[in-house]
Amino acid sequence: MTNMLAVELPAIHPGEILREEYLVPLNLSAGALARRLQVPRTRIERIVAEETGITTDTALRLARFFRTTPDFWMNMQVGYELAVARTEKADAIAAIEPLEAA
Repeated sequence: MTNMLAVELPAIHPGEILREEYLVPLNLSAGALARRLQVPRTRIERIVAEETGITTDTALRLARFFRTTPDFWMNMQVGYELAVARTEKADAIAAIEPLEAA
């Protein structure tokens, strides 16, 4: 068995995916999507600007509109948050001594 190095990829904000994989190809503005989702325009604008994350409410609405699942959007959000925290808290986490088996 070979020893493979883990490659840490940069965290990708769900807003980037929403913008680049959905809005741009569909030529759909954040405002137009917000109207279709029945949410404030600023909510979608902040997500695609990568200023805020996707809430469960937004995940439900995006899933319905784009025929995906809420899990798809929430997993993307959680994955992003974990990647950011892993980087930001690396030293503090490394300093924790794991529990030894008795």
